[in-house]
Amino acid sequence: MQTTHYILLIFIGYIIFTIDKKQKNFPVPTILVLLGIGLSLIPYFASIEVTKNMIYHIFLPPLLFSSAYRFPAKGYKENAGIISVLASIGIMLTVTLLGAAIFALSGPFVSLSFVGALMIASILTPTDPVSVTSILKNSTGNEKMADIVEGESLINDGTSIVIFTVLAGILTEEKSFGFFSFLGEFLFVSLGGALIGLLFGWLVSKAVHFTHNREYQVMLSIVLAFGVFNLAEHFHFSGVLATVFAGIMLSFEFGRAIKEDDLRDKLDGFWNIIELTVLALIFLLIGIQSAQHLLFGAWGFAIIIFVLSLIIRFLIIFSTTQLFPHWRQKISARESIMLTWSGLKGTMSIYLILNLQSRGGEEVGLILSLGFAAVLVSLVVQSLGVYPLSKKLMKQ
Repeated sequence: MQTTHYILLIFIGYIIFTIDKKQKNFPVPTILVLLGIGLSLIPYFASIEVTKNMIYHIFLPPLLFSSAYRFPAKGYKENAGIISVLASIGIMLTVTLLGAAIFALSGPFVSLSFVGALMIASILTPTDPVSVTSILKNSTGNEKMADIVEGESLINDGTSIVIFTVLAGILTEEKSFGFFSFLGEFLFVSLGGALIGLLFGWLVSKAVHFTHNREYQVMLSIVLAFGVFNLAEHFHFSGVLATVFAGIMLSFEFGRAIKEDDLRDKLDGFWNIIELTVLALIFLLIGIQSAQHLLFGAWGFAIIIFVLSLIIRFLIIFSTTQLFPHWRQKISARESIMLTWSGLKGTMSIYLILNLQSRGGEEVGLILSLGFAAVLVSLVVQSLGVYPLSKKLMKQ
């Protein structure tokens, strides 16, 4: 029965993506999530169960690999400093400042501990640009901003998981927080995942030359995407960063050889289909899964949390880019606003919510509802607003 469910969801998703191809700047994430909420009212679809393992081990590896593989090496080189700072120090500052702001304003609305407020902030830090990058390129022609948004999203997923795991341990298992132990764990998990990804990405880029069969070479990329993810997780490294850096390394190595154009075409054709299929499923499932958590009395506070997340993100981006003269020349105040708005929430945030749900705890129910609501508002409002906002801000 579950197989039939998923086939129908994929079919619905394909219809929406077909409309997207015919109509420029169609808000695919918004439509799919709202459709998912509508489908949750139908008993046939309401029985679908979405688990954290499904999101993490089945959906994330192909999404991360396909994005990383297609991410231009030139774009990362030119914006490596900004991307790295926003995806590391920027994330930590965002969690701290956003968590403090949520806690400070929670009193009139809900009873929330400081750790609970930090948990909500950690859930809302990973960004998921999805179709936003293509909209940015179409509406402004500014590939630099699209590269920064996509590059930050690829790397900050790994950072967010480390921060979330530490905070979840404090909230549900009453563990103590130590700055140096956190920093050590962060470096171990992050650097270990990145190094494994770079190593196996390089090895596979060389291994493809042992066969001239394009189908086998595509199959090898599938093994790389899922294999390096699970290998890194086995050694307690970041599977997310391992997959991301494997994809980036593979793209970089292929980019150095003109003769690999045919292989890239084969890989692009395959991974484009996989990405659309996974995105169709994931956003519909987000809508179906979130529906049961959206009937609660603190929607006003959830909207406030969403607004706070935008304000804090803008302050982090603007202050970071103004800190160094070189970055100040590259990123204007208007572009900082667009980078802020383009960081909508999605797949990774939902995984973190489901992860927390499986742990249990006194405040978990409230955090789940506020988290789902804030993510839903982000998906709807930001994906709908990115095109008109970009046209208004970026016009000469």
